[in-house]
Amino acid sequence: MNEASALFKAALCAGDLAALRQIPKADLHNHFMLGGDREWIAERWGVRIEAIQAPLKSMAEMDQWSQVSINTPFPDRTGRLRLLEATLRQAVKDGVSVLEIGEDVWALKPFYHGDVEDLLASWKAVREAAAPQIELRFQIGISRHCGVPYLMEKLAPFWDRPEFYSLDLYGDEQAQPIENFIPLYRRARQSGWVLKAHVGEWGSAQDVRQAVECLDLDEVQHGIAAAQDPAVMELLRQKQVRLNITPTSNRLLGRVASLADHPIARLKRAGIPVTINSDDVLIFDSDVSKEYLRLYKAGTLTAEELNEIRQEGLK
Repeated sequence: MNEASALFKAALCAGDLAALRQIPKADLHNHFMLGGDREWIAERWGVRIEAIQAPLKSMAEMDQWSQVSINTPFPDRTGRLRLLEATLRQAVKDGVSVLEIGEDVWALKPFYHGDVEDLLASWKAVREAAAPQIELRFQIGISRHCGVPYLMEKLAPFWDRPEFYSLDLYGDEQAQPIENFIPLYRRARQSGWVLKAHVGEWGSAQDVRQAVECLDLDEVQHGIAAAQDPAVMELLRQKQVRLNITPTSNRLLGRVASLADHPIARLKRAGIPVTINSDDVLIFDSDVSKEYLRLYKAGTLTAEELNEIRQEGLK
C-alpha cells in the first residue's frame, strides 16, 4: 500500500475532512460554472451563494436556482472567467490533481469572439494564475436540446485540436433520440477525444445501453440507472465503460432516496469502473472529499473500496 492510500483510508476512518483534502484525487464530472469555492467568491467578489439543503422537485428548480445565483451576478465573459478561477481554486483546496472541465460549444461566439485561440488563451491565463499544478482536461460540452446540424457547425473550429480531451452531451435525456448524435460522436472519435454523455440520471438502464452502444461511449456521466438491469451492468463491465458518479447531486435531485442506498456500491461490486465527483459544488455543497466522507459515513462503501475508486479517477 502506498502512503497516499494509507493516509486516505486513515482520514476516512477518523472522519477527518481536512486530511482527506490533502490526498490527490480526481474530479471528472464538474460543471465549472457551478464548481467554485463559495468562500472565495464571497470574499473576492462579494457574492454569497448558498447551497440547497432539501431535495429539489425538478431540473426546472435547479435551472431557476442557477439563473438567480449564477447567471445574474456573473452574466458576461468577465464573470465566466471569474467562475472558472473559483472552480480551479476550489479544486486546489480540495486536493484535486486531475480536473476535467470544459466550455459549452455555444459559448465560443458570445464569450470568446468566436475564436478558439482566444478561448484557449483565456483559460490558460486563469489556470496559470490559480492552479498551474492541476492536470486540466479540457472538455467540450454539447446540449441535447440543440439540432445536430447546428452542433456540427459549432464544433467545426474544435475538431482535431489536441488541446481538447473529451466530448460530453448533457441536458434533458428525452429531448431527442440519442442516435441523432451518432455523426457527431463518430467525428469526435476521429479527433481522438474521449467520448462521454450524461445518461442514466433521469432515464432508464436501457437508455444507458442505447447510449453506450450507438455512441461508442468511453465514459458515462451518472449512469446510475444501469443498476436496474444486470444485463446492462454486464455490458458496462465487459466494455469497461466508466461511470463518473455524483452521489450528493443524485440525492438532492431525488434520484436516490439516501446515500446509504446509492447504487454506486452495486455498480462497483459488479466490476464496473466508477469514479466519485462533485457535479455542482455551489448547488449541492458537494466537493469531492466531502463525497468520499459522506459515502463512508453512510456505510455505502468501505474505506478500501473508496480508495480504489480514488485511484481509478487518477488513471
